[in-house]
Amino acid sequence: MEMRGVSEKTSSKHPAMLVCSAYDFYPKGIKVTWLRDGQEVTSDVTSTEELSNGDWYYQLHSHLEYTPRSGETIACKVEHGSLPKGKVVTWDPSMPEAERNKVIIGASALVLGLIITIAGVVYYKKKSTGFLFFSVFDKCGAGDQ
Repeated sequence: MEMRGVSEKTSSKHPAMLVCSAYDFYPKGIKVTWLRDGQEVTSDVTSTEELSNGDWYYQLHSHLEYTPRSGETIACKVEHGSLPKGKVVTWDPSMPEAERNKVIIGASALVLGLIITIAGVVYYKKKSTGFLFFSVFDKCGAGDQ
């Protein structure tokens, strides 16, 4: 079972859509329910029929169009004969791991670039005017004794 957010604009009524997908189940009968703060959601929900995978197993996709609210909990509940207690997956709106890794790599590259740039400037100044601290003292007159 998998839940994911779909970022494209879904309709003028709701800015977000979640998709709950159940894969590789047999037999065909399955029930997918959306929960908002523990309460069943029935409006703005669409589901596919059980789709055959061609290998005796089935899949189903349920879509929830919604307007996110701060602090709410959205979950998808799946009930099937192979799941005695059912299964609930709660939506985690934080950045997906792949996106988080891209941000970390980008930030690390930026920091490394800044370090290399600063080291280059220090090296250039040292080569062109002598050691930095002595050149500052010389300009202030502290080296004339």
